[in-house]
Amino acid sequence: MPYEFKFPDVGEGIHEGEIVKWFVKEGDRIKADQPLGEIETDKAIVEMPSPKSGKILKLHVAAGGIIHVGETMVTILEEHETDADAKKHMEAKAREKHEPKKEAKSDVPYTGSVVGFLEEAKDVKPIQTNKKEITSAIQSSIQATPAVRNLAKQLNINLANLKGTGPEGRVTIEDVQKSGSVKKEVAGIKVTRKYDFFGYVERVQLHGIKKIVAQKMTDSIFTAAQLTNMHEADVTELAALREKEKSQYEKEGIKLTFMPYIVKAVALCLKEHPYLNASLEGEEIILKKYYNIGVAVDTEEGLIVPVVKGAEAKDIKTIAKDIDKLANDARSKRTNLMDLRGGTFSVSNLGSVGVEFFTPIINYPESAILGVGRVTEKPVVRSGKIEARKILPLSLTYDHRIVDGAQAARFVADLMERLQLCEFESK
Repeated sequence: MPYEFKFPDVGEGIHEGEIVKWFVKEGDRIKADQPLGEIETDKAIVEMPSPKSGKILKLHVAAGGIIHVGETMVTILEEHETDADAKKHMEAKAREKHEPKKEAKSDVPYTGSVVGFLEEAKDVKPIQTNKKEITSAIQSSIQATPAVRNLAKQLNINLANLKGTGPEGRVTIEDVQKSGSVKKEVAGIKVTRKYDFFGYVERVQLHGIKKIVAQKMTDSIFTAAQLTNMHEADVTELAALREKEKSQYEKEGIKLTFMPYIVKAVALCLKEHPYLNASLEGEEIILKKYYNIGVAVDTEEGLIVPVVKGAEAKDIKTIAKDIDKLANDARSKRTNLMDLRGGTFSVSNLGSVGVEFFTPIINYPESAILGVGRVTEKPVVRSGKIEARKILPLSLTYDHRIVDGAQAARFVADLMERLQLCEFESK
């Protein structure tokens, strides 16, 4: 007869759950251990695998419905069974539903135990007891401190089930932690707890762009020998130039920030410092003769680094247009795949969210990345006088396998000079 798969006791104190979603539908052919669906309880997410191979005859609870331990979830017509078997089974179930239930007579009454049948003494009247009082008495007799009892309560662990390892059998915090860390899985069921040692947690699946970025950052940090130098550039004159040109750019629908000036200056400096525009392949350093600057963009889906191609040959207005378009495309999920390729150096700007100095991670396999911080006014001594100047924090991370400290310092010195003097043409 078809197999009725009931929601099992998966531990964790779970008695019922909500069917979040089914991975199968009625009529589907399935294999043993294939996931059937996902059930959420107040303590865990349970991914339920099929115990049998065959055909899904019936899903007994719709998505969004509640199922209790012991109730039938799925009826499966096993591979060796026929449609006739399925028909007989369904007819029998229909009869059971409409016929009055008869009490089964047996010399050994059913006890409701999940481990089988237990004999009962027929002539002895049961003693009426208060189960709550008995449980409380047992718990009180266990040697454990209030802290241990509180932890056990949080983790829904019965102290009576633990063997204490402390003096005179006292239950310790370690005993409770060890018990709480044991995974209770039934027949390959995957149980993901919604709490940890300290309380409830929320799990967010790493997917899409965030997953790709996470892998790239891991590859970068475990491959390149990364070192960060930090500097301060005086951009007082550059800030004045930006203010002067900003209104004209706005008339053309272009948002003018410091980034176009920085991207242009970086590209020009890379021509003079080729090892910061390079990558490492085996035992060879590849010096790139083109200057494509990646600009990190923060989107709802994660960090995207579109690339301004040929930045050294473009004017500030063109670079500003490019950055504006690339950022808008990234945030509206219209990025062309080619706009993400071909970068030789990257710039990451956290100044817009109030950060000054940070340690950006190289966009591997590039050899360096520039972190741009928030422009602030600071007192600076000039010609023996203290003046308020606009200061731009710069953080350069570089691959020490390719770039040494002196090369990095000279690159930033040239970059700072260009920004301070507003020089955006080749020397």
